[in-house]
Amino acid sequence: MSVNPLLSEPVEDFAVRLEAMTDEELFTTMNSLEEASEAAEDAEETLARIALSETEIERRYPGELLAPYRNWKQRQPLS
Repeated sequence: MSVNPLLSEPVEDFAVRLEAMTDEELFTTMNSLEEASEAAEDAEETLARIALSETEIERRYPGELLAPYRNWKQRQPLS
């Protein structure tokens, strides 16, 4: 079983990295975290990182909550 790098790096480093991500990278990260949360052994850690990602999306898109992420997700091809 491999360790998910999104969950293994220190949370402070993760938060700083979120700020530097492009929107595409941010949305991909959020999607990966959501998928990881379904099978997470440490759900609390995963949910904390999801919350940080949500905060960054809301900072970039004031007043839109998570609509930009949901719109992006709808445009993605099914896996």
